Amino acid sequence: MAGIRDTVGTRARGTPRVTRRSLLIGATAAGGLAVAWSVWPREYQPNLTAAEGEHIFNAFLKIGDDGHVSTIVPQCEMGQGVTTLLPQIIADELGADWRTIAVESAPISPLYANTLVVDEDSAAFMPRAGVPDFVQDVRSWVRREWAVRHAVMLTANSSSVRMFEGPCRDAAAQARALLMMEAARRWDADWTECDTQDGFVLHGGKRLRFGDLAAGAAKLEPPAQPVYRASSTDPLYGKELTRLDLPAKVDGSANFAGDIRLPDMVYASIRQGPFGATRVKSIDKRAGLASPGMLYLVENERWIAAVARNWWAANRALDRFAPVFETAGEPISSERIDMALKRALAADGWRIARAGDVEGAMEGRTQIAAEYLVAPALHAPVETRTATAAIEGDRLRIWVATQAPAQCRAAIARATGLAEQAVTLFPMMAGGSFDACLDHNVAVQAAIIAREIKRPVHLAWSRAEEIMRGPPRAPARAKMIATLNSAGGIDALVSRIAVPSTNHEVRARLFDNMPGDVAQRASVGKPDAAAVEGAAPTYAIPHYAVDHCPADIGLPTARWRGNADSYTAFFTECFIDELAARAGSDPLSYRMAMLGGSPQLAHCLLTATTLGGWEGGLSGSAQGLACHSMRGSHIALMASARQSDKGLQVEQLVAVVDAGRLVNPAIARQQIEGGLIFGLAAAAGATTDYEGGVATARKLHQLGLPKLSQSPEILVEFVDSDRDPGGIGEIGVPVVAPAIANAMFAATGRRIRRLPLSGQPL
Repeated sequence: MAGIRDTVGTRARGTPRVTRRSLLIGATAAGGLAVAWSVWPREYQPNLTAAEGEHIFNAFLKIGDDGHVSTIVPQCEMGQGVTTLLPQIIADELGADWRTIAVESAPISPLYANTLVVDEDSAAFMPRAGVPDFVQDVRSWVRREWAVRHAVMLTANSSSVRMFEGPCRDAAAQARALLMMEAARRWDADWTECDTQDGFVLHGGKRLRFGDLAAGAAKLEPPAQPVYRASSTDPLYGKELTRLDLPAKVDGSANFAGDIRLPDMVYASIRQGPFGATRVKSIDKRAGLASPGMLYLVENERWIAAVARNWWAANRALDRFAPVFETAGEPISSERIDMALKRALAADGWRIARAGDVEGAMEGRTQIAAEYLVAPALHAPVETRTATAAIEGDRLRIWVATQAPAQCRAAIARATGLAEQAVTLFPMMAGGSFDACLDHNVAVQAAIIAREIKRPVHLAWSRAEEIMRGPPRAPARAKMIATLNSAGGIDALVSRIAVPSTNHEVRARLFDNMPGDVAQRASVGKPDAAAVEGAAPTYAIPHYAVDHCPADIGLPTARWRGNADSYTAFFTECFIDELAARAGSDPLSYRMAMLGGSPQLAHCLLTATTLGGWEGGLSGSAQGLACHSMRGSHIALMASARQSDKGLQVEQLVAVVDAGRLVNPAIARQQIEGGLIFGLAAAAGATTDYEGGVATARKLHQLGLPKLSQSPEILVEFVDSDRDPGGIGEIGVPVVAPAIANAMFAATGRRIRRLPLSGQPL
């Protein structure tokens, strides 16, 4: 086994130094830094704008004289339903009439910082085992304070409800108290004896509309602590209310970044060089400028943009410009990527997690090993990256879908030389993202073009640009090693995973404004617990270890729906099946024997197999299992799949999920179903080869995505629970590929150890 460097209980070599963007502090510095920060002013007031007849109650809530309730949503709507879920929480606690609820995107403000994501992701860079509790607490506090003071409004990690349920409920409780206080003042009553329901404040037989009370209530001082509403006889929380964004999306009136139309607006298309240290070498200006409809050419060191009267004309002009790029160093290719993963797997790694004594347990024992490989995974959203920008004097307005609006605005300001306060960013809904909207290149490019031509401009990447230049989820190679006890159960397990340090890359691009190739090189060799997240087994295995082997593949990589869990679950759940077969055990029984400490996951697994009609994993049954826990949720999946003359045919997916309380069961079901289909796409395709620094695919039909005829019957059941909500947006993705691979083994007797699923050897 290759050597390891232990990050557990020590400062991991390669961990980022302390900066204003990376505050991972040691015990010595912790106290002084905490004291210094504690004296900084940190009172933040809402920076909302009220329309005529509208009254601001707090950062999450405005009420109009006509009775409408405007809820402020700080997260990017990417199809996950956040613009219904958070308003539903607010409306329930407020006692509002759902028909009066409106939604507004939040402005950039520290009040909307997503401290949960920052704390989760930052902690992944420095494992906490062996660190004193007070240091852990200070580190966590500093991370959260940094996130607030830099308005880090990230939409990621299935965190929207987990992060904002509490603040939304508190805001609604505060507004509700103010409304009751104003009503009680008019009635000369005790406000604590009032109640709210369907947009009215009630007291005995008396009632007043929210709209009639809003102006006076907004001027009052709320109670020091939120006073929550008693249980309602008809709560909105838990109801399958119709999504607020659905009607506009169905009738086409919903505005995305590509729908913005401004006076004197023109259209731009762009061509960018290969990944790596690339610059424009030459273009055919004469031919390009003569293209019909062509208006302007904008040249950048790394890209060129054609601006025309319509997007089609701009894109055709780029063909005539025929840009030639040159890239320093060896160009990225699939062969180079694969060799880099192999080298990393054979080299020393960083021990990220461990339990028991793995080396002692494996010494002198027969070791069982298997290698697995996953290809890069593309985001492939329906909407390619799009932004609309307009210069007005020394100010700039920009419309773009972003999962990190403050960082997007900062990147635009740096690129254009404007002050951040001179950039007004309008956060738009995303036509799909899967974390692609954490990349702000299109917004920066649109701003640069608008500043150059001094006209409003709409920039959209072509589908080819989206596929070729969008950083994918990282490819990974794993070696799984186990020893079994006398009963065939797992005694020791080592998961060695070769994969780039993607989270370091993303942070460098997002917070330090590094170009993709620079961020990629800066992350090489650094341990990244987030890169192997989900690999630590949920199963009761006495001795285990998880090693990250950082791989220098040369290709910039990005976050993706499910992130590392999307491949670590594939490695673990496929290997568990192999060990079950070696032990001569039913895959269900084998798993259940190790889930005594995970009753929620065990319940999901038993329920899924009951609903799906589990046949014991017998040869020819074409049934496979996988289960996984992440972000406070648990899922078990039973897949039925077989090979047909048309390729892989998945007939049925039966999923059982325990995600705690469900704000809106219909949206929760949509998210699980969407995650399963997304996972199916990754199992069947959603990838490309690379040659000469760019993807070889150009169109969606080249990505091997499943067609409607290949979509299976899907059954989703939720476990009733009153515990805090877990994440839902990602949990459906990781289990699909291993369940299908295990089903294919049951159907054919052949193991598939790579994604996309194929029978090719490693």
